[in-house]
Amino acid sequence: MTTEQTNDINIDAVITWVNGDDLTWQHKINTYLDTKIDFSKKAESTRYNAIGEVQIAIASIIKFAPFIKNIYLVTDNQVPQDFDALSTKAQEQGVNLEIIDHTVIFKDYEEALPSFNSISIEIMLYRIPNLSEHFVVFNDDFFLMRATSPEDFFINGMPILRGSWEKFNEDRTLRVYYQKLLKFIGKEPDPNRTSFKRLQQQSAMLAGTKKYVRRYHTPMSVRKSTLVDYFHEHEDLLKKNISFRFRDKSQFLLSSLSEHLEIKKGTFHYTKDTQLTYFRSYKKPSSVKKKLAQFIDDPSKIFVTFQSLEKVDAALLIYIKDWISARLTS
Repeated sequence: MTTEQTNDINIDAVITWVNGDDLTWQHKINTYLDTKIDFSKKAESTRYNAIGEVQIAIASIIKFAPFIKNIYLVTDNQVPQDFDALSTKAQEQGVNLEIIDHTVIFKDYEEALPSFNSISIEIMLYRIPNLSEHFVVFNDDFFLMRATSPEDFFINGMPILRGSWEKFNEDRTLRVYYQKLLKFIGKEPDPNRTSFKRLQQQSAMLAGTKKYVRRYHTPMSVRKSTLVDYFHEHEDLLKKNISFRFRDKSQFLLSSLSEHLEIKKGTFHYTKDTQLTYFRSYKKPSSVKKKLAQFIDDPSKIFVTFQSLEKVDAALLIYIKDWISARLTS
């Protein structure tokens, strides 16, 4: 990406994480669920399983984003394995690695705790004490796998938005007729289903844009003041959004709300190039290996997202971990 020079600004990184193998946490979440999760069954517990992704995410930021001097790991009274070693490594590079508990970001809103809802948790990240005006939010499966610069996230202090411009569902004529047809033949989609795409649209509508940027699985660049100012005027929306301990179809997203507030103000830079290599299926190991090789050959790619790595068979997982290790030690 061709960029202008960003003024000297401080940029922090924020990662949300949960250790689904923590027995205390497992008991806690089942206390609030009507249908309990059987954590002995992989199919039921996949969403909460972890195989060291957060350690990779942290290491990748330290390695490939040396301009980031604060990494905040947001957790529910949990500490990842090898955290002390990671903290030492961070300190050696002049980076502050700090754990932020949910009780800190939910201060004065404790009635919403405990929360098992990533949407509710993410919307509160701007309340981390001493958080810089400019920060980048990572899921624990978002990895940097090539050197980055501040201009990959902010240009002249304004956040970079990656995705594709799209119409809202209500403005897409063919989709409207298609939905009516499904309803007519009795195959209407589950009205209670939480669609990531629909959540993005709802978030954009709050900002009052005429179209929306459909974002993909890349880190999100955020200006703290944008959210502070919005929720100062709309605290009722904040309270409602965090009131859901589990995902609800009526919620809005930190990423899309923040981005479309910036769009409304004209304080953003847009690119349709996600600079992402994305993995969701691992059924064909040859395809996975090919995509990893293509990443190496394409210098424009900087992000790699591995969703649900715990689903990967043992041999392929070893290959992927070796590939990641080679990137982090090169």
